[in-house]
Amino acid sequence: MLGEDGFLKNMFKKPDPKELVRKWQRDIRSEMRKLDRQITDLEREEKKAIKLCKDAAKDNNIASAKILAKELVGARRCKSRLYANKAQMISMQSHLTEQLGVARVAGTLNKSTGVMSAINDLVKLPELNKTMQEMAKEMMKAGVIDEMVQDTIDSGMDSEELENEADEEVEKVLTEVAGEYVDLLPTTAGRKKLVSKQEQKEAGEKQAVLEGDDGFGDLQSRLAAMRN
Repeated sequence: MLGEDGFLKNMFKKPDPKELVRKWQRDIRSEMRKLDRQITDLEREEKKAIKLCKDAAKDNNIASAKILAKELVGARRCKSRLYANKAQMISMQSHLTEQLGVARVAGTLNKSTGVMSAINDLVKLPELNKTMQEMAKEMMKAGVIDEMVQDTIDSGMDSEELENEADEEVEKVLTEVAGEYVDLLPTTAGRKKLVSKQEQKEAGEKQAVLEGDDGFGDLQSRLAAMRN
């Protein structure tokens, strides 16, 4: 049995730097697998939504086709963000491998601007916040990174600019997935002027029908979860 001195010694013993790095690498690999699953799910549901969009346009149901095209824009933006997150994690893994080499030779960990930069971006993401916050605390304690300053991400665009950009993207996606059926219709700006109150009501009813479709509902649910 350990005496009081031995217990206190173990209690305040610093973690092995090599074991710390290996733990961080395991945590990152685990999060990367989660990202891969999210990307796969998005791609599968994206294919379903493309088919629904084409079918809606083929039936001259342009209001529903536009709703689906808007969801596709959101899905593709989410997928791009997930790929960017994965790239950050790969970069972080590389920097941690360097830290592991230092730990093996010197028995300590050094400050890393590469790790600091990557984790500062990753900790802002809702789906990674909890894991990265905990990892950041451990890294600060181990002296790998300095204390982080939480800040907000400024998109550099106001709401009107974002809305206009989104409209343009929806138009591109609609043409891409159902162009053969919508090429002869007016542009987005023209369509907006032609939409009457009755058409708006019909579009709302069509959206309710779409939301009952498994493919469209799954895509909407997944995008909503990623926004929160």
